[in-house]
Amino acid sequence: MTVKTPAPPPLPGELERLLHRLRLPYVRRAAPDVIATATSQRWEHAEVLKVLLAEEAAGRDQATIRTRRRASGLPAGKTFDAWEPDRSVIPPATQQALRTLEWIDRHEVIAICGPSGTGKSHFIEALGHLAIDKGRTVAWHTPETLAQLLRRHRVDDSVNKAIGKLIRVDLVVIDDVGLLPISADAAEALFRVVDAAYEKRSIAISSNIHPSGFDELMPKSLATATVERLLHHAHVLITDGQDSYRLAQATAGKGVQPLT
Repeated sequence: MTVKTPAPPPLPGELERLLHRLRLPYVRRAAPDVIATATSQRWEHAEVLKVLLAEEAAGRDQATIRTRRRASGLPAGKTFDAWEPDRSVIPPATQQALRTLEWIDRHEVIAICGPSGTGKSHFIEALGHLAIDKGRTVAWHTPETLAQLLRRHRVDDSVNKAIGKLIRVDLVVIDDVGLLPISADAAEALFRVVDAAYEKRSIAISSNIHPSGFDELMPKSLATATVERLLHHAHVLITDGQDSYRLAQATAGKGVQPLT
């Protein structure tokens, strides 16, 4: 027979109101259980206070992470929980060094170049999610979303202000450069972001072609100005020669659930 532990008594109404007024929701949530445990185990008053404040701090930290993740625009799912490091041609030591995020503190760039399906997007997006978990702020874009940003703010001549706001984050993730033709607006927006972030913020960029070939995607003068700023403090990783993850999964029948 299972014996159910009785629920701890609710907090007195006056205490509930005070915690609500002081905006301590996680203390309010944890307090009944903590007080019941403290009473039964005869905790010191200081220990009770420490546990309650730790609950509040942890709750606020998690809320901040959730807010930053939503604000980043990062696609869900591509985290290091689903990453298979042994299948990547990126050397394990390099993967580990990048996961320390020290390069973000140095305002450096990560440029991952190679064919579609070789894990470029997954790796830089996983770095973005990890950065948020470690207290940094992140913004995720593609060339097309950057073009949309440019067009939206060109109407009222607030492009510089919008780019300045964008690079307030610690890391700008720019995904899928070269996957589709780049419009004139996308090329201009890419240059503006790279120029504004140069030596001030970090960028992680994935591209189907090496940045040295960006003049195939955008006017040569703009490409030259973009690439020299992008690569000056960059770690360039090449995934050429690696089989496509997606094609390998499809061939092995792992891309879908079996039909029953």
